[in-house]
Amino acid sequence: MRRANAQLQVDRRATILDAAERCFVRSGFHQTSMQEICAEAGMSAGNLYRYFPSKEALIAGIAERNRAEAAEDFAAVDKASTFFEGLAALARHHLVERNDKITLCVEIMAESRRNEAMAATQHEVKQDIKARLAAMIRSGIARGEVSPHVDVEAIATFLLVIGDGIFWQRSGNPDFDGEKVLPLILSAVHGILTKPSSPRESS
Repeated sequence: MRRANAQLQVDRRATILDAAERCFVRSGFHQTSMQEICAEAGMSAGNLYRYFPSKEALIAGIAERNRAEAAEDFAAVDKASTFFEGLAALARHHLVERNDKITLCVEIMAESRRNEAMAATQHEVKQDIKARLAAMIRSGIARGEVSPHVDVEAIATFLLVIGDGIFWQRSGNPDFDGEKVLPLILSAVHGILTKPSSPRESS
């Protein structure tokens, strides 16, 4: 019974988070009410509030779930036949193919400028992603495919900036073509990661 109850709680949390994501994408964070999320999830307010007492708590739950998914995606880079093959697949998945999180991510980034709780959650997520990017680069160094002289932290930040920029473009620019931009990004990143010295060392 305990296992069944635990699984039921997991399933209910997933149902609520899925419903909240749909509502936030459809109406925006401010315009979405907790009552709307209850209706979308097919739950009473009392039941939903047991799991998530506020919209900020829902965003934190969505962020935690996204972090778990990102961990699996980054782990796949290490399993690829080459570092750059894995990196290209990761970039294509998140920057070109994936559509389900784009609008939501942009909505969260915009709201984080006004909401301290969401800003804290967003900062934590960005730090986690940056750490995973840095670990990925260090793995490439260990495999002998990335120059050992690169500035790992600076490049991890650079990759975060690229990702955020692509998300903004995909969300707000209907003429943006990720397929054309991705090869340029991969070429630039390949050059940065394989050059013999970092900008700091060569200056």
